[in-house]
Amino acid sequence: MNTLLGRRARTLAATTASAALVLVAGCTSSDSGGSGSKTAAGGVELVKAGQLTTCTHLPYPPFQSEIDGKVQGFDVSLIDLVAKDLGVKQTILDTPFENFKTGAFLNADECDLAAAGMTITAERKKNVDFSDPYFDATQAVLVDKKSGITSLADVKTKGKKLGAQAQTTGEDYAKSKGFDPVSFESSDAVLNGLRTGQVQAVIIDYPVVQGWLKTKANADAFEVVDNLNTGEQYGFTVKKGNTKLLAAINKAIKDAKADGTYKKLYEKWIGPYDATAASPSPSPSPSPSPSAS
Repeated sequence: MNTLLGRRARTLAATTASAALVLVAGCTSSDSGGSGSKTAAGGVELVKAGQLTTCTHLPYPPFQSEIDGKVQGFDVSLIDLVAKDLGVKQTILDTPFENFKTGAFLNADECDLAAAGMTITAERKKNVDFSDPYFDATQAVLVDKKSGITSLADVKTKGKKLGAQAQTTGEDYAKSKGFDPVSFESSDAVLNGLRTGQVQAVIIDYPVVQGWLKTKANADAFEVVDNLNTGEQYGFTVKKGNTKLLAAINKAIKDAKADGTYKKLYEKWIGPYDATAASPSPSPSPSPSPSAS
């Protein structure tokens, strides 16, 4: 799941629903819908004319985070492709992560879609429609090198504190294994909790950990001791029944995989390209234990 702000002009969203920040994504296309119509290419209806409004939760690198004053990342880049096909700009609305489970901001027409490194689950499908899977994810256990922890089981054996991001599959997985994890609001808060000793280990999506360990100070202090294949796949979401936008998203994903754009973006934001990520198997039926990411 989950990122920061973007674009040079940042304005508070004038909604009573939240004090979310509206931000324009990094590499967006130009607006070709000068008529002010809310109908984009392909007959896709938008909540605001001339823009594809994306709900996310910041920060969640490498999927979406603020870099050089702009929201950038893997999810942002993929949705920019959708916006380009529709002939509009992408703008980003930073919202609480719990809204992605309920589809609240989609149902309230605050956003056209949600992109937040979100795992496809049967429970979430009750409230929103998911795109085709665009990323296969695993969970990682990151620990302080001085902790002496060698695995997730070791966290419990040694009576150490485990942290996780609230409302995510990492937190759910930890609870399913009998842990009572310390919950943090964002991925940045998770890392800070580990850094300051509030917890000695954290469980979070592996691509996020990969991003953290690119920084030498983090690599010197922390290490991955477990990589848990939980069968998770990420998808983008739209309001239930929004078939035209869903088709546009799926087409952009398919085209990006076919023409090499997906591979380039994967290598830029995630790391060495994993060919299986380009052709993920059908989204698995989640077991009753771990739920969402």
